[in-house]
Amino acid sequence: MSSLDSPLLLHHPTGQVSIDATAMACSEADLDALPWTEAFDAMARLEAGDVANVDEGRRVGHYWLRSPERAPDPELAKAIRDVVEQVQRFASDVRSQRIMTPEGPPFTCVIHVGIGGSALGPQLLLDALALGDGLSVTFVDNTDADGIAVQLGRLEGALRHALVVVVSKSGTTAETMNGLSLVHEALRIRGIDAARHTVAVTQQGSALHGRAVREGWLLTLPMWDWVGGRTSVTSGVGLLPAALAAVDVEQLLAGARAMDTWTRGRDWRTNPAALLAGCWHQAGSGRGDRAMVVLPYADRLQLLSRYLQQLVMESLGKRLNLQGEVVHQGLTVYGNKGSTDQHAFVQQLRDGRDDFFVTFLQVLEDGLGSTLEVSAGATAGDFLQGFLLGTRRALSEAGRPSLTVTVPRVDAHHLGALVALFERAVGLYASLVGINAYHQPGVEAGKRAARSVLDMASALRAALSEEGRTADALAASVGADAVDAFHVLQRLASTGRASRQGTGPTARFAKP
Repeated sequence: MSSLDSPLLLHHPTGQVSIDATAMACSEADLDALPWTEAFDAMARLEAGDVANVDEGRRVGHYWLRSPERAPDPELAKAIRDVVEQVQRFASDVRSQRIMTPEGPPFTCVIHVGIGGSALGPQLLLDALALGDGLSVTFVDNTDADGIAVQLGRLEGALRHALVVVVSKSGTTAETMNGLSLVHEALRIRGIDAARHTVAVTQQGSALHGRAVREGWLLTLPMWDWVGGRTSVTSGVGLLPAALAAVDVEQLLAGARAMDTWTRGRDWRTNPAALLAGCWHQAGSGRGDRAMVVLPYADRLQLLSRYLQQLVMESLGKRLNLQGEVVHQGLTVYGNKGSTDQHAFVQQLRDGRDDFFVTFLQVLEDGLGSTLEVSAGATAGDFLQGFLLGTRRALSEAGRPSLTVTVPRVDAHHLGALVALFERAVGLYASLVGINAYHQPGVEAGKRAARSVLDMASALRAALSEEGRTADALAASVGADAVDAFHVLQRLASTGRASRQGTGPTARFAKP
């Protein structure tokens, strides 16, 4: 039987936020033995403005976004405050129709174009917090032409009312710029002045920034090199779409700021982010040997698992440690929502492979929900908690570890707190295992590989002739991998840019 006196059950001194690690099979001695002094020192240096992203020579400052006074110089603090003010003023002017489309109708919806953290953070905020009082937001977060066409088709009657928000730090992100091209083309063919419908969130001096200035876009907001995409939700990246959708961005920032304060403590017994990081370390033997299954028991937090998947896996999935040694670190994250997905994978969690731990997210209040007693004196929300605690108990009885994070309600303040909690936990865990949490060389390698495939496709198209040749022969002629070339030629033929005689690997490809 677990004890309420355990340091593994950490409750906020005044609020209704708690971290329950009593079902994690961690001991106080295990957690005491971790190198906390080094981890807390590294976090303090990071917040003070030291170069924490050593591989790219960058500072890491997402904590300054909600506490500008902690920024290392007053000019930076002012810039952060100015962005918050600019976001709120612009969003207020759009929602109150002081800013209108150049054609006359008001803006009533947003098309948000971005990828990765530039989309996942805003999606989480809006899915959880947008209640229909502001502009509706549609996300274009891929370079899938079919998917983009479907999204734009759903907005057919509203495109004249659409505000386009494009987010790319570099201004060259292929998926984002492709999406923007297709969105702008959809506006132009309807006679809409795309430039006067568009806002950019990008780094000062980027190609996107230069374009926005040249074409007279409505607004540009800065992205700084010291804020990574996966930690940008409390920057203009997340604040602008949230404010347009009538989310209380002041409370979002206040919640993150309050959690930052709570998680600066230097004792894992009083620091919830340290408790999480220590439990992750112990559960996976400091190597990520167990996956983390994220189960929020709240429909409005359904996207939390996807958001944490990027935050955790992009930050912690690293080949090298800080000494340049090959370590292949990481922490796999998957999940969806409770109690719906108990019916999808809890059978394996209880009786199958013992290679995971669960992070339950409990919400105490029903929010907008009914208090109707649906059965035996219990409300629908009572049943939801019953499924959470029952599943937790069933897993514990089978020796399967779990954490339970509790918040009183789904609102801007507590969602900001959750974001800040997991950001700090990721940073502390990275220090415990000695890796750089703030770069993403694997992602950059994937982008380079994609570029090389596009170059190969161009070479293959140039190599096509009137006489058909097999994929093997065409690949050899351009020095490409035969299987990759076959896949590319199949697509070229399917989209009318090559002709194909026959099927399968022996098919012959020629000019269309």
